[in-house]
Amino acid sequence: MKQVAVILSGSGVFDGAELHEAVLTLLAIELEGAKYQCFAPDVEQLHVVNHLTGEVSEGESRNVLVESARIARGDIKPLKECNVDAFDALILPGGFGAAKNLCTFAVDGSECAFNDDLLDVCQRFAKAKKPAAYACVAPVLAAKVYGNNVKLTIGNDQATAEGVNALGASHVNCAVDDVVIDNEVKLVTTPAYMLATSISEAHKSISKMVQTVLAMK
Repeated sequence: MKQVAVILSGSGVFDGAELHEAVLTLLAIELEGAKYQCFAPDVEQLHVVNHLTGEVSEGESRNVLVESARIARGDIKPLKECNVDAFDALILPGGFGAAKNLCTFAVDGSECAFNDDLLDVCQRFAKAKKPAAYACVAPVLAAKVYGNNVKLTIGNDQATAEGVNALGASHVNCAVDDVVIDNEVKLVTTPAYMLATSISEAHKSISKMVQTVLAMK
């Protein structure tokens, strides 16, 4: 049975992991007969967003690991405890948390900084030639991890595509129900809610991503 490490970035599309994408990822992994372990960095979020109003909640702070534990039903570990040797694949759902808490792309674009533990774990998966999948806006992280004009997608948003290209990737436009594969580095990316307008569209995107990455040797 394949073992998958899933990295979360909080809880909630505007300041953490996109909840639909995260849950659909975990479900798809199970339906493919694999097992998962969730991880998240033990750091404070960039900020907290009131998801009812869309406004930043001034004076409020939340921890990425603690918030991610809501999605994982408490079964989660600090990212620095991720032992790459124990896993067959890596998957990162999207949400603004990937671009706010795992790196600062949402604020700084291609001049962004990256969480050290995140880079360390993802680069170790890459160096071990283990398959990895990044959804939605999370491929900005893959652009930094792999570089070398790695093929990936965030859908078709031009500004974001230019940003990932500036980080070293070669962006490929992609439909919501499809994936982009770079077989050389064993990377799978999909647009998910960068393009999806419903949970059913996100499901098609995420399911194909998970099926594709788990089929890689």
